[in-house]
Amino acid sequence: MKYSKSQSPSNIKLIILCFFILLLIFFIVWSNFSSSQPHSSPLPETRVSNSTTSFQTDQESEPSPTLSCPSPPLTPTCTKTPPSLANALVHYATTNITPQQTLKEISVSLRVLEKRSPCNFLVFGLGRDSLMWASLNHGGRTAFLEEDKSWIDQITEKMPTLESYHVTYDTKVHEADKLMETGGSEGCKVVTDPRFSKCPLALQGFPTEVYDTEWDLIMVDAPTGYHDEAPGRMTAIYTAGLMARNREEGETDVFVHDVNRVVEDKFSKAFLCEGYLVEQEGRLRHFVVPSHRTRLGRTFCP
Repeated sequence: MKYSKSQSPSNIKLIILCFFILLLIFFIVWSNFSSSQPHSSPLPETRVSNSTTSFQTDQESEPSPTLSCPSPPLTPTCTKTPPSLANALVHYATTNITPQQTLKEISVSLRVLEKRSPCNFLVFGLGRDSLMWASLNHGGRTAFLEEDKSWIDQITEKMPTLESYHVTYDTKVHEADKLMETGGSEGCKVVTDPRFSKCPLALQGFPTEVYDTEWDLIMVDAPTGYHDEAPGRMTAIYTAGLMARNREEGETDVFVHDVNRVVEDKFSKAFLCEGYLVEQEGRLRHFVVPSHRTRLGRTFCP
């Protein structure tokens, strides 16, 4: 079919317009179709848990491990020096009088206190080193047994926080050999509360709270024992060993000072037992005595 020259331009314009309309419709349809299809490399959906900071994807069949966020740094706090330690620092920094034990001897007890404190610590003797022992057992109970009432008053005036008791001894150093023979009797091998013991070596005049407490550490550094008329440490050593054996369970660290002297040497070996001796430094011996109540039939010395 032939078109006249007057109609040709109008037909061409109509055809071009229709083409562009069809092209526009094509792009619209294609765009909608593409958006409805999943992407070739889908990104996993992320969920945040309310209880912990964890991440999990919908594609995983097993829960992903929990990732913990680091906690913000804690604000430094100022902690006061414990009063017992502060008093000890001031006391020993302002005096020329040093404890009777040497640094190496003190270090033996210190190592035990580092492991066991706060604990119950009984010390035979009240001295210039008492504030040190109480401070090293910070948070625990440290009690001192002293034979000289006037000395207690003098020490506690300067150190009123110390727990001390006045006790008496009715023995003399020159009786040591006789008391050693007595200690070999069967009555002295029976493990019981010292208050009810039949052994003459058992001290029975202490305050009730001393007997009612299970002591984790016992230091025998008193009473006086350097001359024949002094009380000597025969009964103190025996009673310390009896207290250790009579505890409900566990072990007691027992220290005896001045073992260079005859009484301290012989009585510590006999009644704290060489089999329980774990260390000696200078004039100090360290025994670890187990409870005899947890195993019936245990011999007095191993």
